[in-house]
Amino acid sequence: MTRITGGTAQALARCAAVFEAGDPPRTGTIAFWDPAGDTPRTPVDEEVGTLGEISVVVPKGDDRGGSVSTRTVPALRLPAADALPVLTVARRGAGGQAHPAAAFWGAAAVLALQLVARGRILPGVSPQDFDAWRVGPLDAEDMRRIRELAEAMPAEARAVPLPGSGTMPGSDPLPGAAPPRLADADALLRGFLDAVADALPRTAAAVRAAGAPAFAAAKQQHVPQLRGWADEVAAGLDAGVRLSLRLEVPGGVEALGASADDGAFRAVVQLHSLADPTLMTDAAALWDSADHGFGERARIDAALAVRRAARVWPPLGRLLHRTVPDELSLADGEISELLAGASARLAAAGFDVHWPKDLIHDLTATAVVGHTDAPPSDVRGFFGTDGLLGFDWQLALGDSPLTAAEMDRLAEAHRPVVRLRDRWTLVDPDLVRKARMRELKPLTAIEALGAALTGTATVADETVPVTATGWLAALKERLADPDDVREAVVAPPGLAATLRDYQLRGLRWLDRMTSLGLGGCLADDMGLGKTITLIALHLHRQAAPATEGPTLVVCPASLLGNWEREIERFAPGTPVRRFHGGGRSLDGPRSGFVLTTYGTMRLDAAQLAERTWGLVVADEAQHVKNARSRTAKALRRIRGGGRVALTGTPVENNLSELWAILDWTTPGLLGSLSAFRGRWAKAVEGGDTMAAEELARLVKPFLLRRRKSDPGIAPELPPKTETDRPVPLTREQAGLYEAAVREAMEEISGSSGMARRGLVVKLLTACKQICNHPAQYLKEDRPVLSGRSGKLELLDELLDTILAEGGAVLVFTQYVAMARLLRHHLRGRGVETQLLYGGTPVARREEMVRSFQDGEVPVFLLSLKAAGTGLNLTRADHVVHFDRWWNPAVEEQATDRAHRIGQSRPVQVHRLIAEGTIEDRIAEMLRSKRELAEAVLSSGEAALTELSDAELTALVELRSAR
Repeated sequence: MTRITGGTAQALARCAAVFEAGDPPRTGTIAFWDPAGDTPRTPVDEEVGTLGEISVVVPKGDDRGGSVSTRTVPALRLPAADALPVLTVARRGAGGQAHPAAAFWGAAAVLALQLVARGRILPGVSPQDFDAWRVGPLDAEDMRRIRELAEAMPAEARAVPLPGSGTMPGSDPLPGAAPPRLADADALLRGFLDAVADALPRTAAAVRAAGAPAFAAAKQQHVPQLRGWADEVAAGLDAGVRLSLRLEVPGGVEALGASADDGAFRAVVQLHSLADPTLMTDAAALWDSADHGFGERARIDAALAVRRAARVWPPLGRLLHRTVPDELSLADGEISELLAGASARLAAAGFDVHWPKDLIHDLTATAVVGHTDAPPSDVRGFFGTDGLLGFDWQLALGDSPLTAAEMDRLAEAHRPVVRLRDRWTLVDPDLVRKARMRELKPLTAIEALGAALTGTATVADETVPVTATGWLAALKERLADPDDVREAVVAPPGLAATLRDYQLRGLRWLDRMTSLGLGGCLADDMGLGKTITLIALHLHRQAAPATEGPTLVVCPASLLGNWEREIERFAPGTPVRRFHGGGRSLDGPRSGFVLTTYGTMRLDAAQLAERTWGLVVADEAQHVKNARSRTAKALRRIRGGGRVALTGTPVENNLSELWAILDWTTPGLLGSLSAFRGRWAKAVEGGDTMAAEELARLVKPFLLRRRKSDPGIAPELPPKTETDRPVPLTREQAGLYEAAVREAMEEISGSSGMARRGLVVKLLTACKQICNHPAQYLKEDRPVLSGRSGKLELLDELLDTILAEGGAVLVFTQYVAMARLLRHHLRGRGVETQLLYGGTPVARREEMVRSFQDGEVPVFLLSLKAAGTGLNLTRADHVVHFDRWWNPAVEEQATDRAHRIGQSRPVQVHRLIAEGTIEDRIAEMLRSKRELAEAVLSSGEAALTELSDAELTALVELRSAR
């Protein structure tokens, strides 16, 4: 398929367009021509379509009263399938400049794609005996849309005269001569729909699946031997009738009580005209009268329609043995088949089933969980144990649930109709089975809560609707509103601070979740005060004997000092100590806070698990996003009266990370990891919006997320301005970049599997390092730095301006080696700097933070991985991202070291991007997919390793700067 760029599509959308049919249909083309007479040139230097000439009918001069001339104009032809991107652009208006003819064929393209997506295509043989797909079978609504679209066809959309008609190109018609003949609008539109239908199914995968090229390969296949078969299919395709079944009870529905034998129902064949949807008749009347209005071949069409319906539901095959396929009696078992799904299959194939109006057909089943109105005496303990809740089927007639006696009557039914509430009711056999086996396997407390929140549960590998009752329904409503609290929670007396409104709401929410034994994840943006909210929760819980006890905080080593200072500041007198470093011990006060790191916790999990904590807190909880890691497993061993996760990014790469966090705070809520992936992750990450909404209903009560940009959250926070700063590569960088890509692609093209993935990662790393500085890529021991990197030159310019204005700046890079090169370069220029990375000792980190905040050092170089979370660096009013991370959420976390509560000046964020390189393409992708970046459902660098060679080349190749 021809690759059409956005600029080319926009340019062609402004041209007039006509469709030229072909044989087979897939060879049909769309010809684009300029009504002003100019050749439609593509705006970029690429080969698109075929340039040639066409004869078109145009009004003569400014005369719109019917005088026309035929002339030859230059045109560009595209195969119909290749033209689809252009036509869809024209359909959207092309910025208000789309030509009406192109816009029309754009609307036709949308209709064609919809028909193909619905599977409305049938195989056949073209007039010249080639294999061909055509649209069909079409229902009445499809025919209506085609008619209305054909009626709206502009003259210029069919401006090509039929062969042998009208005038010679370039001449006016002779006096009294007929004007040129144009193709019938309806036939031309149907030809275009067939062209799209014939082209789209033809792929390499289709050839492999079919095992033969006919109807699968794009190349023409001569198949005259299939003509007879094709004629039968075509007869059904072009049939002017649609079939439906009207079910009747001879003698009326009340006669059902007098007869317990098969044959109480009769199916009457009805026929509907596709040309005139208001025209309908019974099959018997069609055979009895010649004046039926359906056309000469109506009986043949009707017989073929019956045959097609019989393929969907075999009992209709008995109609084919009748002289007139008008009606047949149905056994009870056949009525049950229709109720159990056969009627739905018939409807999907275009054959509706009409049931007697006097029969009720709105019996439904819902799984019900809960039952009891009174909650357990210890709700917190109930969710923390293996408590079970009843889970049953409840059937309802309309909106009214059946009584136990009515359920019993239904369970005893042996016919597809049952007498309920003095009316005969149609009964799906599946509903009878549910009435007979109404008691389902009980659910654990947490499973029941999950079913109540989502409104669904899995029963025998089927997702079924669920209704919560009693106290569980009340709890569901309570959890659905984070601000719904039964008892007002105020800031505890020992808190030496005034909580903001949103922080107080967070305290209330955390208290509610932990008091229920459910746990939760506070996922506020960095800088909104998660630490002080947690300190307030600890103090509040100390007031009740059931919840008092020490709080264990597990956090990155860089945050130990911050936690200690915040506790001493906001909860003076509360014991706080570190369980970290040599000689660490848990001996001493059994109250207050104990602070430890993830590394220490992993080593001493057994010792920490010996104590029962009042509260266990995982700060920067994304550190345990891998549930299989030793750190995550160690954290799960530690017992606590409540579990709270704190993180600004509950999902960084995929939904399994969210599962890992919530399965720790509230075990069992999301099921096993494999079950979660099967039910939620694959669907949501694949773009299933319904699955995303259902998962959101389940997760929302357990994850409180507020952003700085939310109304009323942090109105005093100064603005943040983000700027992408493109920089050119130096000649040395460009040469290294092109050589690295060329050599790597040669090696990658001959590899596969894990070896290929490793080579791709190596290439991506090389590209990013070259973009930073040749010295980093070449690993030079004594590098000359100036004049070799566009990024370094821009950084010098930025720092000159920032420091001259008395500002302070954070410079983030994902490479420690690059940070060291920057430190060496800036010291040579007399700029005072300091560098924090993963190997910096904890005590030294805290000293660096103090030094920067006190204004002693104006430039802070930081490793993105080691310093992207947890630090308060509000002295900075500028943030520079020297190189790009694959995930914008990680960059935003790093930016939030400066843009957080306590910042009093506007923050400028500078992202340095090497023009024409992979950094440029990644930046473009992130801008165009911001919503996806917010959801953080992409898999970053790992996804890039799965690109094809061509896609990878397009991503990394060096392009001239725009």
